[in-house]
Amino acid sequence: MFSSYSKLATEVYDIDKPVGHSFGDIEYYRERLKDVKGRILEPGAGSGRIYIPFLQDGLKIEGIDQSQDMLESCRKRCEERGLSPVLQKMGMSEMKLPRTFEAIIIPAGTFLLIEDRKQSILTLKNFYDHLAAGGRLILDLYLQPDTALNEVKTKTWVTPEQNVITMESKRVEVNYLEQYSVSYLKYEKWQEGKLIDTELQRFAMRWYGVREFKLVLERLGFIDIVISADYTYGKEPVHAEQTITFEARRPEGTYS
Repeated sequence: MFSSYSKLATEVYDIDKPVGHSFGDIEYYRERLKDVKGRILEPGAGSGRIYIPFLQDGLKIEGIDQSQDMLESCRKRCEERGLSPVLQKMGMSEMKLPRTFEAIIIPAGTFLLIEDRKQSILTLKNFYDHLAAGGRLILDLYLQPDTALNEVKTKTWVTPEQNVITMESKRVEVNYLEQYSVSYLKYEKWQEGKLIDTELQRFAMRWYGVREFKLVLERLGFIDIVISADYTYGKEPVHAEQTITFEARRPEGTYS
């Protein structure tokens, strides 16, 4: 299958990044959201790595994702924990919800999976329109210092059933003008030495310059923009390998 986060990709994600697995983002976002009393939205909630811990915290968090497999995994994990999630199958750029949110969060570079630049700008405008007056957008970006082509990398995971899943990744395109890269990820699932399933994922990732992204947010109407590095609030980024988090606010007294 040639798509994003289908069955095998989701299975690998659940093994590699289980519920509560943190890159420093869970602790950071939890701190930034501690005073939020209203609704929170996580676009790209996936199988619940962050969504579920925040639901367990008692936050009024909702999630959307365009992968049916990821959403089914998230619902199953919530059911195992006695939680009642609010989840919908929906892409970020076309999301249309009947309510606004006090905060919208997109950790772990998920926003960069929107390959087309125009679509990514429309998505940010969509986020702005779904924020309540004074609401905050918090999202992570990564730069792409490694742009080597055609280098094959392999990873292996063992499933709870003792099957083996291998993944070969190869970056096949880097477009410096349009600022995106494309990799192919080939998943293979093996049982007692026999191939029982396979899946091909086209994995595109866009990148933005730090100042560029701030200007985009400003042009869309966001204010009070704070840029932080490595999950330290207000710490200025100094090198390309850092995780860069943007926090921006919709002005008070503005309405869609």
